[in-house]
Amino acid sequence: MKFPILASFILMCVFAAIGMRRTSRKFEQKEQNFWDRERESNNVRKKSLDALEYIHIPVDLLPFGTAEDNATLEAAEEEVLALKDEKIVNFTGITNTDLKLEYGTANITALSQYDQNYTALVVSLQKWGEALYNAGRFEDACHVLEFAVKTRTDISATYRLLIDMYKTKLGYNEARIKEKLEGLLPIAKNLNALSRNQILNMLAAEGVEPQPE
Repeated sequence: MKFPILASFILMCVFAAIGMRRTSRKFEQKEQNFWDRERESNNVRKKSLDALEYIHIPVDLLPFGTAEDNATLEAAEEEVLALKDEKIVNFTGITNTDLKLEYGTANITALSQYDQNYTALVVSLQKWGEALYNAGRFEDACHVLEFAVKTRTDISATYRLLIDMYKTKLGYNEARIKEKLEGLLPIAKNLNALSRNQILNMLAAEGVEPQPE
């Protein structure tokens, strides 16, 4: 009985070693590909940024100047308003290497700032929308959070609040609720973020799922 057990153990060790070598080779190849692309990106000349999909804050359409004595609302408004003159671009899921390959190494500082501005924007919009929600101002909260969704935010709490408001806070009938929920799907489906599946699962729980392609 000892020989079959020993043979099985040896085979397991062999297969484990083979698996480890394969994993190591894949990792080394992936790392080599990364550094090849990084070296290539560092030689790309500066390109125009005029065609970027800049995000503009619709100051006239959002409920600015309505905080009254609510300090939380006032702070949230100010955070969003502070970004109105900044250049804002959503680069979620796009690496610095990809940006340098597309727009040139000399632009990476500016592009990184645009992306940081975007992160600050969607975080502030979520805070503002949630503060409006907590104040019982559901229509205003909806306007703020729907703008965040139009920018393709990947903050799952934004979608969660919108789903709740569509269903329970705005007096919509069933047809309107379905229409509004389905309106979130195209953006959620095309998110380039880890939260994509979580958001799609929230919509699926409401009966809204992507159609087979």
